[in-house]
Amino acid sequence: RATARQRLASHPQLSVWVAAAAGAGKTKVLIDRYVRLLLNGTVPEKILCLTYTQAAAAEMVARVTDRLSHWAVCDNDTLDRDLAALTGAAAAARAALMERARTLFAIVLDCAGGLRIKTFHAFAQEVLARFPLEAGVAPHFTVLEDEAARMLRASALDAMLAADNPAVQAAWRALVRQHPADKAIALVQELLHDKAKLNAASL
Repeated sequence: RATARQRLASHPQLSVWVAAAAGAGKTKVLIDRYVRLLLNGTVPEKILCLTYTQAAAAEMVARVTDRLSHWAVCDNDTLDRDLAALTGAAAAARAALMERARTLFAIVLDCAGGLRIKTFHAFAQEVLARFPLEAGVAPHFTVLEDEAARMLRASALDAMLAADNPAVQAAWRALVRQHPADKAIALVQELLHDKAKLNAASL
């Protein structure tokens, strides 16, 4: 059940900044706001909701669809109580919202591409894919996954150490004199991973 402050924060016509401790209900407020936007007639294709992790985005999609699927089949008294808790609206206003609430599950199921609840990284990738030339990236680029990146760095390190390059060999010998071999490898991999450190080290 939403508190008065949570209902205020979820009001779709207000611009709100919410700061609260972990477990205080920020995700619930965000979901309430999302659902209230749908209740007010906003189509899901026009709503962009961003979060930090894929797990959080998936949880939000699940919680939104669970609520809307429940509204599609629950009895009128249950739906009226839910709308009262969510919006705090008077009985007459809730009656006007009930018909819309019953249709929302079907509306989100028909949403092309699914609900636009995603991570910041996924949204940035979407923007880059739409405007690659303006962003200075290759069209049809793909994002390198963490494990693939780790394997490429390891392969690059192996190739570098195996190369017949006196300067590289001398630098490697100097490094292993200061650190055990596994620590030296970890340091080089860190430099390969962090271009800013690598550039600074080369100055």
